[in-house]
Amino acid sequence: MVQIIYILAFTVLSIFAISNLIRSMIALSQNESRSYQDNRNRRVSPQYAHPELWDKDGKYIDEPLMVIKSINVDDARSRLDALYNSSPSGEK
Repeated sequence: MVQIIYILAFTVLSIFAISNLIRSMIALSQNESRSYQDNRNRRVSPQYAHPELWDKDGKYIDEPLMVIKSINVDDARSRLDALYNSSPSGEK
């Protein structure tokens, strides 16, 4: 008798879990399609932009902030060592 109660309880819990998973997937797909339709004509909404995308006057910056150059490993290591050694807790 106890085994039947366990199986019944597990079945009920698994049905709740699967239905919750399906509802979450449907809600997520609806949110994604809605945000895709809203943002199709505009690139980035300034009100939701990351704080680093604002200049010191509070204006939105719409340009790339970083340019990545290719350097070799030894040069990168020496730059990192110099940065570490110049920090207050670094070895001198």
